[in-house]
Amino acid sequence: MRPSLQVLRGGAQKTAPGGPAHNPVPRLAALGVLFLLTGCRPVGPNYSRPSYQTPALYKDTGASSVIVPPPNPVGGGWTKANPSDGMLKGKWWKIYNDPQLDRLEARIDATNVQLRQAVETYLAARDQVKAVRANLYPILFAGPSISRNHISANRPLASTGGTTNYNDFVLDGQASWEPDFWGQVRRSIQAAHASAQASAAEMANVDLSLHAEMAADYFQMRGLDSQQQLLTRTVADLRGLLNLTERRLQGGVATEEDVALARTQLETVRAQLVDVGVARAQFENAIGTLGNYDLSTFHIPPSPLNLPLPRIPLGVPSQLLERRPDIAAAERLTDAANAQIGIAISAFYPTITLGGAGGFESAHPGTWIQGPSSLWSLGAQATQLLFDAGQRHAFTSEARHAYLAQVAAYRNTVFQAFDDVQNQLSTLQILQQEAGVERQAVAAAQNSFNISKLRYEGGVTSYLEVLTAETALLQNQSTAISIETRRFAASVGLVRALGGGWDVTQLPK
Repeated sequence: MRPSLQVLRGGAQKTAPGGPAHNPVPRLAALGVLFLLTGCRPVGPNYSRPSYQTPALYKDTGASSVIVPPPNPVGGGWTKANPSDGMLKGKWWKIYNDPQLDRLEARIDATNVQLRQAVETYLAARDQVKAVRANLYPILFAGPSISRNHISANRPLASTGGTTNYNDFVLDGQASWEPDFWGQVRRSIQAAHASAQASAAEMANVDLSLHAEMAADYFQMRGLDSQQQLLTRTVADLRGLLNLTERRLQGGVATEEDVALARTQLETVRAQLVDVGVARAQFENAIGTLGNYDLSTFHIPPSPLNLPLPRIPLGVPSQLLERRPDIAAAERLTDAANAQIGIAISAFYPTITLGGAGGFESAHPGTWIQGPSSLWSLGAQATQLLFDAGQRHAFTSEARHAYLAQVAAYRNTVFQAFDDVQNQLSTLQILQQEAGVERQAVAAAQNSFNISKLRYEGGVTSYLEVLTAETALLQNQSTAISIETRRFAASVGLVRALGGGWDVTQLPK
């Protein structure tokens, strides 16, 4: 049940000069009161970012590829973090100093359809803010109307000999305005603006993920190129050993078993070389898809992974809240959810609508735009919902629970972000240690193979000893390449976990 109050005045009659209808003071005063009222504080809670206690420092920061900030000053603490301090800038992939990677990364911004989808989603959210903001202003209509009318001569109360045909020329305009007394529109703008910012952050997160995936796939492919280089070199060495064994068999100092073992090992490594080619093709296709290349002609020449691992500025933990676009998106959605509470609460207050119309109307074109032909009306209407079976209470409770759920989602996003960074740091530190140990293993295996080969060539041992040493050498060399590839992948993962040079100052205002 909605009670209403409506006041209308109007007509197409003259008013005595100087009369009450021409006194503008009451109207101006009423408008002033209305504007003051529309400036009242919106109902509902104001937003403040949910708190989160960040750790004082990261652990597992011992990798040489990580630039760690200086320790806490004696007797003092860190100042409030600036998101731009101690972080990557702009096109973060340039720290790897790889022109081929730079060209591939540049393709993403220009051609990737997933990023284009995220951009269009953000632009749609931005337009939604404009659409909601328009509700702050009156709606105006205006237009002429010309008609020729015939009315029934037998209508009730019709006068004998009265006119049944007449013209009607109308030029009028109408205005309707619902002042934002309780802040429902302002809260809607707040929600739409925060949602648009969240969409912008999600767009940045898609951009970061795509660039990180491109770099990770690229380094994985170059790691496979290193494996191919190793296996190709090993095949050449094994072919030489097979030839040596066959000559020794002809000389009577080797056995058929030695020749069979040499040929088996050669074919096994050749099969591994083919298998690496399959994996490389898959990464090459993934890179081509990210860059929207024509896969039928796309090819990246082999290039073993022989780059130095760059150092990544870590920054202090408190900066992470400002540097990760997924955290920013979750925080902005929390703001939008908070605004929905105010929107729900505003439904408990009356709806007040102001309206007006004015113009000219005449039966003859010659007197259409004249003072006596003028008409106007002003009105106001207030409606208050008295009974809705608890629907407004349910909507308000729903909005509060949705806000609390989004707060939990924000804190979980922050928690997962710190876990992500810590995992990458741990991986880099452990892989660095493993790489050092593996280099020693490779050196030992190489020495063992060299001794076994000399012993075999001198005729003091069988080919089985050479085979065992060669297998151990190949396995350790392959493991060393795999570790180095994983270190590059982990460095890309750390860049992504740190936000890739993005910060909240890039959110649209």
